[in-house]
Amino acid sequence: MSAPSTACAAHALRQASMQPAFPDLEGHHPCFSTTAEGHAKAARLHLPVSPACNIACAFCRRDFNRVEQRPGVAARLLKPGEAVAVVERALRLIPNLTVVGIAGPGDPLASDHAIDTFARIHARWPELTLCVSTNGLMLPARVDDLHAAGVTTLTVTVNAVDPAIQAAITPKLAWQRKRLDGLAATERLIANQLDGIARAAGLGLTIKINTVLIPTLNDHHIGAVAERVAAAGARMINVIPLIPEHQLAHLREPTFIERHKARAAAARHLKVFTHCQRCRADAAGVPGLTDYTRDLYGDDLVAEPTFSHG
Repeated sequence: MSAPSTACAAHALRQASMQPAFPDLEGHHPCFSTTAEGHAKAARLHLPVSPACNIACAFCRRDFNRVEQRPGVAARLLKPGEAVAVVERALRLIPNLTVVGIAGPGDPLASDHAIDTFARIHARWPELTLCVSTNGLMLPARVDDLHAAGVTTLTVTVNAVDPAIQAAITPKLAWQRKRLDGLAATERLIANQLDGIARAAGLGLTIKINTVLIPTLNDHHIGAVAERVAAAGARMINVIPLIPEHQLAHLREPTFIERHKARAAAARHLKVFTHCQRCRADAAGVPGLTDYTRDLYGDDLVAEPTFSHG
């Protein structure tokens, strides 16, 4: 690509990112606000109620601690009833709290815990925006339950739409009480993700995609991902730089230029979210600005083995 065309692409990406993707959510949901001003206005609360996962991602290392600032980490695991008490405390502590989400530490749709929690919260605080982040494997089967529980915003982690690429990222999964490996696993995952996105869009949910940018694996493939998920009904994409962990610890984090090229490729099809802070599964506050996590959770650590939701 020539220098002028690169500059034009950069300018177009900056201009597009300055326009709200969802006017009704701008300044109300930090993870669906595309302007810096909107992102900084409202707080969100993540509830770590999901104990298990149904896929195994090569980059994922789950843990329970208070130190690491990344997805898949929480101080403790909550039961649905405990989560309701945390929301009650959070509303007293965080005056600009508008969003309650569930993003781990396992996948929210791999068990009933998240939907149970959402239903309890929606019944008590219907004004809160409810948000879920899932790998999408169980989305076609559970999207009606999410909708009934009051969930209106949805994030699906889609790292590839080519089964061969996805096989290097998610080599195995559990489906209908059986283990699937390789292409059988990734073909099922991708089909369910796209079907689930389409069903969610049909129900009126607002849909964002998370895509982990992995050098040498899917860095050339981001535009294809954005095109397919946009056709299914997604309206925003968040390209997240790889944190080298677990089986991908030998890879490096993508460079600024690689991140820019991936986002520019995605921007041809979807609005691009650029304010991601790679939040913990128990995050509380405005991403990157305020953190109330330590004030909300007790000292007891409950550790259970989990895999990645993304």
